[in-house]
Formats: sequence, structure tokens, C-alpha cells
Amino acid sequence: MAQLSDDCFAFGGPMMTVDETVALIAARLQPLAGIEAVPLAEADGRILAADLVASLPLPPFANSAVDGYAIRSADLPQEAERRFSVSGRVQAGSRSDEDVQPGEAARIFTGAPMPGGADTVFMQEDVQVEPDGAVMLPAGLKPGANMRPAGEDVATGAIVLRSGRRLLPQDIAMAAALGQVELTVRRPVRVAIFSTGNEIVAPGAERAASQLFDSNRFMLMAMLRRLGCSVSDLNILPDDRDAIAATLRGAARDHDLVLTSGGVSTGEADFVKDAVAGTGRMVFWRIAIKPGRPVAMGVIDGTPLIGLPGNPVASFVTFAHVARPAILALAGAEPEATVATPVRAAFAYRKKLGRREYVRASVRHAADGTLEVQKFPREGAGLLSSLVDTDGLVELGEDVVAVAPGEIVGFIPYASLF
Repeated sequence: MAQLSDDCFAFGGPMMTVDETVALIAARLQPLAGIEAVPLAEADGRILAADLVASLPLPPFANSAVDGYAIRSADLPQEAERRFSVSGRVQAGSRSDEDVQPGEAARIFTGAPMPGGADTVFMQEDVQVEPDGAVMLPAGLKPGANMRPAGEDVATGAIVLRSGRRLLPQDIAMAAALGQVELTVRRPVRVAIFSTGNEIVAPGAERAASQLFDSNRFMLMAMLRRLGCSVSDLNILPDDRDAIAATLRGAARDHDLVLTSGGVSTGEADFVKDAVAGTGRMVFWRIAIKPGRPVAMGVIDGTPLIGLPGNPVASFVTFAHVARPAILALAGAEPEATVATPVRAAFAYRKKLGRREYVRASVRHAADGTLEVQKFPREGAGLLSSLVDTDGLVELGEDVVAVAPGEIVGFIPYASLF
């Protein structure tokens, strides 16, 4: 587990940008200890703990890229088509023991190893087969055409996947192609999550007229699991300082991070900050971000705590831009910057200077075929429908004060955040 000082998240400035927040997190949180070897089929989404070095070239042998006929490039027809006798046949998975001789062609199939002497392949669609089995090959083909040389993709000794990479399906394919049966990865970040408040109840429980079903906890647990975390659900804690303090102390002993939403502001009814005071320190960051409000960063017996806003959209956005970088840092992952794709705005909007805003929007094709984004029609950080009925976030930088229809804006799909 991380062993942090109580003041590791202290920040002296009045307001932080999103970039400053991420930089501070990266500087203060170090990767957790602990690695393990997992079967290749279970490695997707895990953080690679050691460079993967190619132990063989890819492809491991020269092979044909097409179905066709292999010849020596020295025999390539120059001015007109030329007749070749067919000397052999090479299927994928087999090999030829005879070299191709001058004036000869070998029938070959995609993926089959090139026979000795041959280095060029004619596609079968371009070849005329004679009644006696010989072939007429056209002029104009370049030497080496349609042949994959050994090591064309990956050379022996090359680093193909670097330590700290969050593994993707294509990475698993690369490891499999190199003959790996398991990969060394970092252990998952263990996260304890809970909600607080007498005003919320768990879905399925009896709800009083003045209560709400707890939704943020389930949203955050889903996002945590998509980042590969091991999640402990501590359920809903009552508004009781001693009960919260006892839960926090227990969670800090057995987890790498404690995460909550709501109940961590500076109001007198927010009990989490008082509970933390007895075991560590709570720091409130004012981040220049909307939707969002001060995010609580704290330390409990050396374990970090992140308290997100209670409004669902604010909780979602601050998780993506505060909690996500913290989790990746603890996991030993390479930083993953969110890259906004340029698209055309189909809405007008105004915002404050000096604050980064994330506008919920849907993607559509305009009449001219261009991709454009339309803003969700209603405002409010409590509208879950604004997340469900949109495709992602339009990112408006600190220096932007207005958006007009037709302008180019940056769009971040939800799928790219997890």
C-alpha cells in the first residue's frame, strides 16, 4: 500500500488548472509494489510490469502475402509476358525441400514459406494458367512483390511492449504471436468505496419519500473496474462521525485508495472530513473545472483518499480527470492523456475565462456528411440522463469564452476515458 505523508496533497495556490492537478498527482503518487504472472488470456487491461522483448522475428520466416506463384526476381519478365513451368506446390504450414530454379515458378499460398531461391510472388488473379499446367506471368512486377520477409514486422530483440502499458487486445495478440503464455503485470489497485448520508438508500431497499437511491457508488464502482481495480464495496455509511472514522481506519489498512462521493465538502453536515481529521489530513482542492467543485484529497494512515462531488455529472467528470490519473499512477501505468478529436460544433455556448469546461454532447452526421456535435439541451450536474443520452464531452479550454455554431471543438468519447 502507499505510505504517504499527511500533507502530500497540500497545495498553496488558490485555484488549480486541470493540467496542474494531474501533474501534482503524478508527482506525489508512486506505483504500488507487487507484481504477478497471469495467463495471457487474463492479461487484458492489466498494467505490464516488465518490457516484453521479442525472442524471435515476426514473421519468423519469409512467406507469401498472397495466393499465387513464386519465382526468382532475376527471372522477372521485363518487356512482355513469359512462360514458366510450375515445379512445386507449397501450402501454408508446410515447406518445400526444393529450390526454385531459373525459369520455374512454384505454386504458393498465403502464409506459406517461400521456397529456396524465390523472392517474388505473382497474384493468381494476374496469372494465366496454360492447359499443360505452365503459367504465363505478366511483365512489370517489382522484385520482392507480395513477399513478407522474416522480421518485417518485428525484429528479434526489439522491445514490443513497454513496462507501464495498460494492455489492450492487440497487445495480447502481439504477445501470443511471440509465443508467450503469460505476462508479468502489476497487481490491481485495491480501492474501497462507500457512500455516506441518511438521505440515500441502496437500490432495492425501502425508500422513504425524502430519500434517493444511491447511484454514484455504482457508477464509480463500474468505472473503477474498467480501470482494472479490485473494488471493495463498503456500502452506505450513516451520518455518524465515529462510524465513518472506524470504517476509514479499517479501509486504509487493507486498501491502496479510499474513494467516496458527496459528504466531503466544508458544510457542517459533511461528516467525512471530521472523521478523517482524527486519522490523517483532508485537503480541499479548488480546481478550475466545470462541472465540479472542490475535490477532497486526503491521507488516512498513509493511504490516499479522494472525495468526489455528490452530483452525478460532477462526480463522473472529476473521476475522469482527477481519480483516473491517481489510479493510473498507483497502478504504475504510463500516463494516458485524453485526446480530444476535432469536430464541428452545432451549438452556441458561453463560459467563464480561466476555467476548463466539459459539455455533454452527442455526435451526428450533418447534411454535408461532416461529423458534428450537439450539446445536451438541458443544464445541471445532477442530470444522469445527460450522461446516458450523449456520446461524450466537448472540452473547452481555459482560454475559451464562447463557442459559435460551425466552430471546431475538441470531443472526447466516453469510451476513451476507461
